Amino acid sequence: MTDKQRWLIVVLYAAAMAYVESAVVLYLRTMVGHVDPYQPDPVMLSESLVRAEMVREAATLIMLLAVGWLAGRTWRSRLGYTLVAFGVWDILYYVFLVPLSGWPRSLLDWDILFLLPLPWWGPVLAPVSIAVLMVVGGTLVSLFDRPERALWPGPWAWGASLVGVALAVYVFMADTIRAAGGGAEAISRVRPTQFNWPVFVVALLLLAAPIVDLCRQQRGRRLTPQADSDRLDNSLGP
Repeated sequence: MTDKQRWLIVVLYAAAMAYVESAVVLYLRTMVGHVDPYQPDPVMLSESLVRAEMVREAATLIMLLAVGWLAGRTWRSRLGYTLVAFGVWDILYYVFLVPLSGWPRSLLDWDILFLLPLPWWGPVLAPVSIAVLMVVGGTLVSLFDRPERALWPGPWAWGASLVGVALAVYVFMADTIRAAGGGAEAISRVRPTQFNWPVFVVALLLLAAPIVDLCRQQRGRRLTPQADSDRLDNSLGP
């Protein structure tokens, strides 16, 4: 099986998972009467339902990690395929929700992204933007993982990316962190009115650092054969 075939199978798996996720979320939100999660009157879910939803989120992450592990042959390609699976799953989740529920109506609609460890809030555009970076970066790593010279971001790129992750997570959780002192009820009543786009854009640029580094490395590879040919011509003389 070629790397491209592996990539396509991972994408197909993630697409199927995305539809299942969309259907489950539709059932849950229909059951509680809130297809649009951004409602002025918060829904107080039972403790067992909240616990089940948290475990489901953790199980989803394990499934995405598992397919990446099975698809890859090295630890680098396994991480790459995992990023591809996560990104495709996240993007298509919203794509499938539109015909199923009529939501989101736009990329700026607010959504509750995760419940662990506190609820994450953000416009749909925010997680989709990160998901696009994950697909691009994961594709570069998984398809160019060669034994002789694998593509892999340098330390500076990883450092920038980790700072970007921290900033993005903070932006998503900022409102619930401020409300955490009031307990579970205060957290459930959080409905953000403004998204910190300036900080998020900085986070997005930092998250893109590994992709920039990978593209720089790939461009260098393409230029190397020509540079070697030029050196050979010069050594032969006129």
